Amino acid sequence: MNSIVTQRFVKCLKQLKTDSVVRSMRQFALSVDYLPQSLSEILKERRDVTIELLRKSVAAYKMNPVYIYTGEGPLFMTEEDHKSLRVLTIVTSAQDDERIVHVPVPAQAGYASEMANPTFIQDLPTFTLPDYKYKVGTHRAFDVAGDSMEPTLFEGDKVICSFLEPTLWETSIKNNFVYVVVTRGDVLVKRCFNYLKEEKQLELHSDNSFYEPYRAGLGEIREIWYVRAKISPFLPSPQNISNILRDEMQELRKQLGNQNRMIELLNETMSKLVIQQEN
Repeated sequence: MNSIVTQRFVKCLKQLKTDSVVRSMRQFALSVDYLPQSLSEILKERRDVTIELLRKSVAAYKMNPVYIYTGEGPLFMTEEDHKSLRVLTIVTSAQDDERIVHVPVPAQAGYASEMANPTFIQDLPTFTLPDYKYKVGTHRAFDVAGDSMEPTLFEGDKVICSFLEPTLWETSIKNNFVYVVVTRGDVLVKRCFNYLKEEKQLELHSDNSFYEPYRAGLGEIREIWYVRAKISPFLPSPQNISNILRDEMQELRKQLGNQNRMIELLNETMSKLVIQQEN
């Protein structure tokens, strides 16, 4: 039995024929540069649809990727939705399993740029995680930069995120949850408040109270990723931290004591010089 994604793809395909958009399955296969025999195997439930076939079908016939992957929404996109569609580049293993792409801080400006292309994404480091939830859907890992999300996230932490389809932003972004928001010029890790329905804006909050919240308009946002987990550097145990702090405090007291003695000696020397000059 083929996958649910394949079943939804076949449903879209049959609807194209019902609506006379294509005359036959052979015509469809040839129009997307796919072997008619292979498409026949998909229709007979002997094989699953490939990512490349889905990509070409979305581009050529406006099949709705949200419906195909989640079962939500209409089978086909409107012309407006199709024009604004941004194809997300993924990286797969030799076994056709999707890998998690990691976007380190030095690459984030390039990632956010309009010029980011499939080659750029494919050159980034990738990895996998054993948890099953990371085997389904598209995921990215991003480095945390700066101190704006302290004490929740620290510089050097890595956040593991799930891709949030743009057609679901308005209804799926939950207030006070942490997301990675990719704008036209930056990659931001923020706590979001959803005003997309009323004002076409997201309000972005930092956990560090030093930073003021601000709004990002819908037109500025290119991608949104829901933060599911974080990877943090290993820190010493609380007991070791206590010992380190105690040692540092003792060293600081010692340095202050030495400085006080030097100041006292300097005062004594100055006083002697003043007395000598008066005599």
